[in-house]
Amino acid sequence: MIRIGMLTSGGDCQALNAAMRGVAKTLYNSKEEVEIYGFLNGYQGLIYGKFKLLNYSDFSGILTKGGTFLGSSRTPFKTIQDPDENGLDKVAAMKQNYYKLQLDCLVILGGNGTHKTANLLSQQGLNVVTLPKTIDNDLWGTDMTFGFQSAVDIATTCIDQIHTTAASHGRVFIVEVMGHKVGYLTLNAGMAGGADIILLPEIPYDVDKIVKKIKERHDRGSRFTIIACAEGAISKEDAKLSKKEYEKKRAKSKYPSVSYELAAQIYDAIGLDVRVTVPGHTQRGGDPCPYDRVFASRLGSEAGMLILKREYGFMVGYKNREIVKVPLEDVAGKLKMVDPKSSIIKEAKKLGISFGD
Repeated sequence: MIRIGMLTSGGDCQALNAAMRGVAKTLYNSKEEVEIYGFLNGYQGLIYGKFKLLNYSDFSGILTKGGTFLGSSRTPFKTIQDPDENGLDKVAAMKQNYYKLQLDCLVILGGNGTHKTANLLSQQGLNVVTLPKTIDNDLWGTDMTFGFQSAVDIATTCIDQIHTTAASHGRVFIVEVMGHKVGYLTLNAGMAGGADIILLPEIPYDVDKIVKKIKERHDRGSRFTIIACAEGAISKEDAKLSKKEYEKKRAKSKYPSVSYELAAQIYDAIGLDVRVTVPGHTQRGGDPCPYDRVFASRLGSEAGMLILKREYGFMVGYKNREIVKVPLEDVAGKLKMVDPKSSIIKEAKKLGISFGD
């Protein structure tokens, strides 16, 4: 008998259900007898013992469904070792529920914060296998995360649809794409959607360079400009501030985000109409694209194989077009950033895309 627990933690994304299905079907199709317990709403379910025994039918018909049928929540790693409001030791509680159910392994699906806690539990002696979930594609140790391609598709569609109204009215449009710290989603959606300017957290921008690019397009007869702006994009001036100074500045700003501040700066500089579009959580919603369905299924299947082989303490990742296992300790606490000197940035610049630098 193999008993596993399964949970999805952090922000949701497409293909979580597909990944869990991949794990379950691989285990069910083995010669082993299997019990799968689903913890509800992420680590909260593991902490407070909220779970249900799942069966084969729970994993039927979920390949194409977005979200997570187990529910999710954010349980910040920075406070995971602090007692809750009632004095409960959260780490001890998670371990207690693990042993109470006599689990052989925890399967944890999540992003950066989730992997920090997963690594902590692994170091505490629990058997853990993880799967890389995030629309940001910023997890260390894997070339791709599931949810990313679906989010790229949605953000690209938004930029595509903005093109016609921008062209009709001769306006500058800023499409604010998700990504506080890392710009993979904005970079890929911006290039796929034909954005003229792409602003990333990793490449601080100069407003004057952005204005210059808009003027150049206008002088060539282009009546509109599309800017794909990551929500974490930052100006060169603000990049010089400490994190505390920048957060203080943002808190006092009259603008809801950097995109609206940039819109005002562009209007003040050249007097063109500027509109901001924020697709927001639509980028995390809806059904997974075919790529993510296949990719998440492959990752889930490999996670199931690791469990059958009793190989624990790994994240199932993707390197050089192959599914690989990556030690959790190598993943936790690291971000995979866009390299400003990478080939994709160089190629984008050759295409005439400005990054405002």
